[in-house]
Amino acid sequence: MHWVTRVDVEAAPDTLWRVVADVERWPEFLATMRHVERLGDEKLGLGSLVRIRQPRMPVLTWRVTEWTPGRSFAWQSRSGGVTTTASHTVTPRGDGSTLTLGIDQTGPAAPLVGLLLGRQTRRYVEVEAASTKRRAESVA
Repeated sequence: MHWVTRVDVEAAPDTLWRVVADVERWPEFLATMRHVERLGDEKLGLGSLVRIRQPRMPVLTWRVTEWTPGRSFAWQSRSGGVTTTASHTVTPRGDGSTLTLGIDQTGPAAPLVGLLLGRQTRRYVEVEAASTKRRAESVA
């Protein structure tokens, strides 16, 4: 499964990035997140591990696999024969920004997981994009 959603945000790219990169605060404004915990003492960056609890989903540990400060990050989680990669990208747009969120699922069980959880996953990504937009615009 591959899913991408984009939303224009009326906030400067650095403001939007601060909201996107402050993952431990996501549960404050994302209904799709119950608990987000960085594992280890280092700041979020390449190689960081983050444990996430979401409603109606298994608890997963994500490893940051790509990190471009102020611009984007991606992380991966593996569970039950599926590797999920989630990307988060902030792009300047005029006086504001564009937030692009993506999900890719690969592996032997990916077609089945996509069939069973694809609709929920897409809905979660859309909710996360809209909620992150609201959060960034409220702190701008």
